[in-house]
Amino acid sequence: MDDGWFGDKYPRKSDNSSLGDWTVDTHKLPHGIDGLVKAAKKHGIKFGIWLEPEMTNNVSELYEKHPDWIIRQSNREPRPGRGGTQLVLDVSNPKVQDFMYQLVDKLMTDNPDVAYIKWDANMNISNYGSSYLTADKQSHLYIDYQRGLRRVMERIRAKYPDLVIQACASGGGRANYGVLPNFEEFWVSDNTEALQRIYMQWGTSYFFPAVAMGAHVGSSPNHQTGRALPLKLRFDVAMTGRLGMEMQPKNMTEEERVFARKAIETYKQIRPVIQQGDLYRLISPYDDLGVASLMYITPEKERAVFFAFKTMHYQGQIIPRFRMAGLETNKQYCLTELNVEAKIRLP
Repeated sequence: MDDGWFGDKYPRKSDNSSLGDWTVDTHKLPHGIDGLVKAAKKHGIKFGIWLEPEMTNNVSELYEKHPDWIIRQSNREPRPGRGGTQLVLDVSNPKVQDFMYQLVDKLMTDNPDVAYIKWDANMNISNYGSSYLTADKQSHLYIDYQRGLRRVMERIRAKYPDLVIQACASGGGRANYGVLPNFEEFWVSDNTEALQRIYMQWGTSYFFPAVAMGAHVGSSPNHQTGRALPLKLRFDVAMTGRLGMEMQPKNMTEEERVFARKAIETYKQIRPVIQQGDLYRLISPYDDLGVASLMYITPEKERAVFFAFKTMHYQGQIIPRFRMAGLETNKQYCLTELNVEAKIRLP
């Protein structure tokens, strides 16, 4: 469930209010979160929910009660971000840390079957200053903020070790090693277009393993680039990371649903190789050769998954030779093509 479910005095109808007021909007959810969780469980679906615990809006009950909880300079009006009202909470403040922990703790206590949290952070620190830190400690804000966040996450992890949490803030610079121990994955970008993702995921993988790199199959035409791409390519690219779906099943054709079902089953079979194997870079998309290639291999070199993508197409194009790497030279391997393309029409 992504956004729009919270707020009492200020119901969340757009991105300009209600952050921090984590109270169910009963007009939208008359049966509460529990009703949705039970409905999902009835249909064999694990339930996930969107949260943005580090943020508030200046149109919110939280801000009305605790204006000193936001990051701001004491002698200047704060400059809001998203929606013209978003502000960042001062996570160096122990009271803010308690508030964030209690938010997640109450959610999970009331709804123990919640399996996944998308932890968003759609604004970076722009009003540099802390009402909690003393004057001589203002330069410590970034460090104390991160330490405060770590303390919150460690408390959450100690009580809910099996809860899957995604750090959804690549655009906000949240993809960093400091938070990796407490999050299962990073959201690389809202741009899920497969050709763009070949480049983004190649770069991201220099720092983070595939198991931490959220890579989802987007719709076609893509919502950001407008480009239409085959479903096979979209799946193949997403399989180089932590595969997910950003598509509405009811808008898919029967052929697409059949292909997607088989592709997901295939990924589950090769997932241990990709998410826990060693990465070998074969041809970089940044070399402008019109192709990109990489492969993952188990440490024992028993299994491997090889990827090759065509990134450009033009008349007279010469495709370079792909040379695999990392395999055992004295072993024989059986090569099997996966995600065999079906006859799926582009929309």
